[in-house]
Amino acid sequence: MSVVLVGDRTMRDLNRRFRGRDYATDVLSFQYGGKGESGVPILGEIVISPATALRQALRWGSTHDREIRRLLVHGMLHLLGYDHTSDKGEHLAVQRRLLRRRFASCPPATIERMKRR
Repeated sequence: MSVVLVGDRTMRDLNRRFRGRDYATDVLSFQYGGKGESGVPILGEIVISPATALRQALRWGSTHDREIRRLLVHGMLHLLGYDHTSDKGEHLAVQRRLLRRRFASCPPATIERMKRR
């Protein structure tokens, strides 16, 4: 999978083009399927708008880093087939469980220390 960070203008264009919604959203996921040149399966691509993430973090009393992690987890779950619009809360329940785990909730400096172990 790949993760792409884009500005609000690009995010709005992608949202309009692929979902028919004319506004910048926070995260979009595109499932690709198939295999890459190396034969490794390609899950897809997650596109995140850091500017929208920042506005949401400020509105919800969170941090920018935490909101980016939330959007990354949210996008990965979409790539794995979860759909919060039709799964009766399963997507968001799994998302909450994953975000409670140590990696998803710790600050970047902590993650760097964990990598060095």
